[in-house]
Amino acid sequence: MLKKGNKLYSILTGSCPRCHQESMYLDKNPYHMGKIFKMHERCGHCDLKYKIEPSFFYGAMYVSYGVGIAFAVAAFVITYLFIGADLIETFIAIVITMIVFMPIIMRLSRNIWINFFISYDAKATIKKTHA
Repeated sequence: MLKKGNKLYSILTGSCPRCHQESMYLDKNPYHMGKIFKMHERCGHCDLKYKIEPSFFYGAMYVSYGVGIAFAVAAFVITYLFIGADLIETFIAIVITMIVFMPIIMRLSRNIWINFFISYDAKATIKKTHA
């Protein structure tokens, strides 16, 4: 299910959407807050430029909203329906969930956004030479 050549692989691993060979991020850990948005300029294997245009990743904010809603709904279902907490405790659980998972949501949203525009290319795995 999760193998190279699948968009889900690139989204969940944060790897280059074209070749799936290396991480787009300088630091793979999203909880290093100072480096959460730090990305390589280009892929080292296929030379894909990650910032396709200036302010490219602003569109990821729209994706982030949807992903954040999914996390909040999951927190609600778990705390209110499965655990049986009251509404105040459920609200607190949703807020804590959003705070704890915000770095993951932000990275995941960027990964989804760039995968809207770039497709996997098995032939792009060979590093191009600059002449």
